[in-house]
Amino acid sequence: MTTEPRSIITSPNDHRQYRFIRLDNELKVLLIQDDKTNRSAVSMAVNVGHFDDPSDREGMAHFLEHMLFLGTQKYPKCGEFNEFVNHYGGSNNAWTGSEHTNFFSSIAPAYFDALLDRFSQFFISPLFDAEFVDRERHAIESEFSLKLKDDVRRIFDVEKETCNPNHPFTQFSVGNLVTLGGDENELRQELLEFYHNKYSANIMTLCLISPNSLDELEALAHKFFSDIKNKFLSKNYPKTPLYDQQQLQKKISVVPVKSQRRLTISFLLPNVEEYYPSKPLTFISHLLGNETKGSLLSYLKSKGWVNNLSSGGGASGYNFKDFSILYQLTELGLEHIDDIVITTFEYLELIKQDGLENWRYQERANLLQQAFDYQEPVKAMELVSHLSINMQHYPVEDVIYGDYRMDGLNLAETNLLLAMLKPERMRLQVIAPEIQAQICSKWYKAEYRIDEVGQWLIQKCNNPHIRSELTLPEPNPFIIEKARPRLTDYPLTIPSILKDGKGFRLWYQKDQKFNVPKGHIYLAIDSLHACDTQTHAAYTRLYIEMVLDYLAEYTYDAEVAGIHYHIYPHQAGLTLHISGFTIKQLDLLKLIIEKAKERNFCQTRFQRVTKQLIRNWRNISNTRPISQLFSALTSTVQLRSYEPLKLAKEIEDATLELLHQHVERFYEATYLEGFLYGDYLQEEAEDICEHLSEVLDLVSAPSPESERELVNLKNRGTLVSKVSTEHQDSAILVYFQSEHTNTLNMALFSLLNHTMSSSFFHELRTQKQLGYMVGTNYLPLNRHPGMIFYIQSPNSGPRLLLQEIDKFIGDFAYTVMELTSEQWEKTKAGLISQIMEHDPNLKTRSQRYWTSIGNKDYQFNQREQVVNEITLLTRAELIRFLIEKMKTNHKDRIVLYSCGEEHQNQQITATQSIPEDLISFKHHSTRFSL
Repeated sequence: MTTEPRSIITSPNDHRQYRFIRLDNELKVLLIQDDKTNRSAVSMAVNVGHFDDPSDREGMAHFLEHMLFLGTQKYPKCGEFNEFVNHYGGSNNAWTGSEHTNFFSSIAPAYFDALLDRFSQFFISPLFDAEFVDRERHAIESEFSLKLKDDVRRIFDVEKETCNPNHPFTQFSVGNLVTLGGDENELRQELLEFYHNKYSANIMTLCLISPNSLDELEALAHKFFSDIKNKFLSKNYPKTPLYDQQQLQKKISVVPVKSQRRLTISFLLPNVEEYYPSKPLTFISHLLGNETKGSLLSYLKSKGWVNNLSSGGGASGYNFKDFSILYQLTELGLEHIDDIVITTFEYLELIKQDGLENWRYQERANLLQQAFDYQEPVKAMELVSHLSINMQHYPVEDVIYGDYRMDGLNLAETNLLLAMLKPERMRLQVIAPEIQAQICSKWYKAEYRIDEVGQWLIQKCNNPHIRSELTLPEPNPFIIEKARPRLTDYPLTIPSILKDGKGFRLWYQKDQKFNVPKGHIYLAIDSLHACDTQTHAAYTRLYIEMVLDYLAEYTYDAEVAGIHYHIYPHQAGLTLHISGFTIKQLDLLKLIIEKAKERNFCQTRFQRVTKQLIRNWRNISNTRPISQLFSALTSTVQLRSYEPLKLAKEIEDATLELLHQHVERFYEATYLEGFLYGDYLQEEAEDICEHLSEVLDLVSAPSPESERELVNLKNRGTLVSKVSTEHQDSAILVYFQSEHTNTLNMALFSLLNHTMSSSFFHELRTQKQLGYMVGTNYLPLNRHPGMIFYIQSPNSGPRLLLQEIDKFIGDFAYTVMELTSEQWEKTKAGLISQIMEHDPNLKTRSQRYWTSIGNKDYQFNQREQVVNEITLLTRAELIRFLIEKMKTNHKDRIVLYSCGEEHQNQQITATQSIPEDLISFKHHSTRFSL
């Protein structure tokens, strides 16, 4: 084992210590000592993905990823790994990509050695027990079935079918019972061969993070990972191009499940990883994606053809980069695809002629450098997962900095890539319901057609005449030369009220922990007329969308400069959230308020935004069934939450005049509660407070805070509702609610969920194979603790799913009884560790404080109180709670379900059904008020 003396470039704001080592088996390891974390985490990236699948066993790499979790020689019990991680407050996951597979897990530091012992065995001595081969390929089938109506998967399926058939990109990555079919013993033997032939220490990269010292981490790496075999493998993918000439200059049109219209212009480029120090494509995308006046998007929006644009995406791999420009089209835009393509090439020509200026490049480079200098920590598991993959792509010194590095404008590289963005290397992809399809894709049954791109269009694009409306962006006024945090001795450790007046309360806290020149402003506006009726709720959403659309061009420079904003609805109005560098945040806030007050909405944009919002609401009915049940739950129990389809109906005949009338009503009387957290000096916070107060006095009368009301389920028994979906899978969601909002009930529900979750997953998903999406969650609604059980199943109807959930709940008291005192205490310690996990960054802490304000936790110590309750809880108390709440014949709960295409005759019969008229149901129910 060697420690390689290579200096890893780190952010000045990074308190961690790093060390890179290479074990004797050539496993590359990055060690991270983080004294401030209360989480340890590990990630292994393996340079094996679905590109490595045998041609007659598509999905094998993904299948292998699943099987590695199901037992090793040292820890043979199936499900033991997940159970261990969950009980000790950790989490774990994995994914399989085209060329890499990533495994990652986190846990409390006290159990890190034990975690590494189990985790490392995946790569040393997996069992691949024959008993679980058939079961897990059915889990793969369920995962495949889950996404059959997912447009991302369906469109990707078409992309695979229309590229070079000799390229590994064409392979079916997920797998199913067809590709993984046949004799299970033969499949197991092929799995063993795949593992032994493909997995090798020399193509793996490992990352560990913990409070342990670097020397201790080095010892752990050596102890647990040195036995991974080095087979001295090297990657040898075929040199065949992603597209040959037969697949270029094609227009591929796909019919989506959801109502949407998109155009993607993509260009075949070689692998561009070698250009990462100067990032020419990042610079080109920066210019193409500009949204200010004169930009490509601004012009196309003015023509009514396009609503949005994003640049630079697209698949990439060992010998290709598919550089894409994606447009969200209007209905009119669908008729002007050729015009959009021609205009795009005109803007590309403008970039070639006048855009390659150093100051433009430097603007983007400076923004990335500031993001690096003041990057905020992320959760331990996210960090190790990201860096283990980065180790596969960057030299060691750039494993952190590589994502941010822009050394300078390299004209040769930039011109080379710009020259490749030419019509001859182009493909067009059109997504629209109007497509007249001719072909059906093999796996996801997506309907599509292939047409030639006309030669007249190729010629037109090769000889662009730049129209006068297109201009390159001016210097960005929001860019800050050098942002620095202001370190002060602010005495308070929790937020305090800066101003508390009639209809107005503002909280403030100067950050003393993260020391970055950033901050978060949350402003929640309650209005008595925002959501009191379904019609008003729909118009409030429409108002928000119109404001966001109107602001986009004016605020784009701020967004690029790292000052972000978001406006979103809540149960009583809307919330504005501004984040990023604190300098110039007040400028952005004033700009947003000024433009929002103008309400200068044009009729054309109003019509398009209204159509898009209606389309978004209607598309919810095409999401996966379990997602529709989650949405239906809030619509069922929250008084001022409404069904998406009914909201859509409310604005079918909307007019600008009606919208303006609603906005007038909205601001007749309002209540504002706000919170500033970050690098704001007290006098700056007071200035913001004064400005907001003056604006409110001008536009609105003060109002009391609006109540958030929740249906009270006490003594209602089992309330059942069927949700209509068009999907082959059935789904069920069971919701239990606490009538009390005290910390004892929070502790009981969260501990019950924590104790149950891994067993529920293992028994109903892994053992009984009821579906791929199986789980439990602690779910507080309007401060009331609660818990949900959910399953989406391709093979079982809702009646059976409810029986299985009830049987699991009925038997679980015995499981708790069988826990030893040591296991019980460790289970509680695991949950406490999760609850008390340190805030990794400014954003997470601001969100926690803002949630506390919303929950009226004005001492900001609710989680500590919940932990105290958990510490005192006994097994007997939890069992009694379980029996009284969930096992009685008269249990109070809501059961929402949907029937899959083959389970229509398996509806749940109920003594009490929730009526279709949810508004009437909620108004005639007793309710809690927040």
